[in-house]
Amino acid sequence: MDQALQHLVNGTVLGGTYALLGIGLTLIFGVMRVVNFTHGELYAFGAYMVYALVSLLGLNFYLSLVLATLLGVALGALVELVLLRPLRHADIDSVMLVMIGAALVLQNTEMWVWGGVAKMVPTPFVGTPLVVGPVSVLPLRLFVFAVAVALLVGFWLLLDRTRIGTAMRATFQDPQTASLMGVRVGLVHTMTFALGSGLAAAAGALLGPVFVVSPTMGDLVGLKAFAIVILGGLGNLPGAAIGGFALGYVEEFGAGYLSTEYRDAFGFLLIILVLAIRPQGLVAARERIG
Repeated sequence: MDQALQHLVNGTVLGGTYALLGIGLTLIFGVMRVVNFTHGELYAFGAYMVYALVSLLGLNFYLSLVLATLLGVALGALVELVLLRPLRHADIDSVMLVMIGAALVLQNTEMWVWGGVAKMVPTPFVGTPLVVGPVSVLPLRLFVFAVAVALLVGFWLLLDRTRIGTAMRATFQDPQTASLMGVRVGLVHTMTFALGSGLAAAAGALLGPVFVVSPTMGDLVGLKAFAIVILGGLGNLPGAAIGGFALGYVEEFGAGYLSTEYRDAFGFLLIILVLAIRPQGLVAARERIG
């Protein structure tokens, strides 16, 4: 029982950041109908920005997390304006090829700038775990989970209580009607891609200090983001959050009770099982985002 509680805590902490990844990806797909292959590289971008701001520029760790997220938002807006906006009426194959190319460019740029050696991000947190009964957890991981939950709540409030959130939901339901009602669909697309990219960068900025930062760190994470979206149901934001936590739990319990060598495979095995039983995902996509 003690071991199970420990795995539950670890899975919850990991699932929070996975939920950020999944929500950002499904937001972009739901509003723009774009399969964002750069999502994993935006995650790596956030991690590298934290490393650069903290280790090279000597900025405060907490401020660096905020700046890294904002830089991810800016990069996402740039990608949408330069690459996606000219292809808004192009076929899906062309858009997918462009996004795959953009992901390769981002990854090779990271390799060129930072080299292939993994980087460690210094943090102000002590390495001694907090022990509560049978459960122990590092303070850094608790902080990561708390920030991830705060971002998830803040994102929900933005989507549910603000005008831009209303515009996003209207564009998701019917972009033509939304445009006739005065919604600037082009601006909504830019803000959607920027916001989704910012969530990916935030996840990288949070998990970079937990693990290590490397140019290829976005490869597997990008696949996991797609796994989360498939688990939760395409275009369903609550489903993406559920899928993120489900993936975190499956990985943690699978590694704890079966084998750590196949930790990353357990999530994809879960996808196969879910799709075989429930092809629409754990939560079927609804006619609106939210």
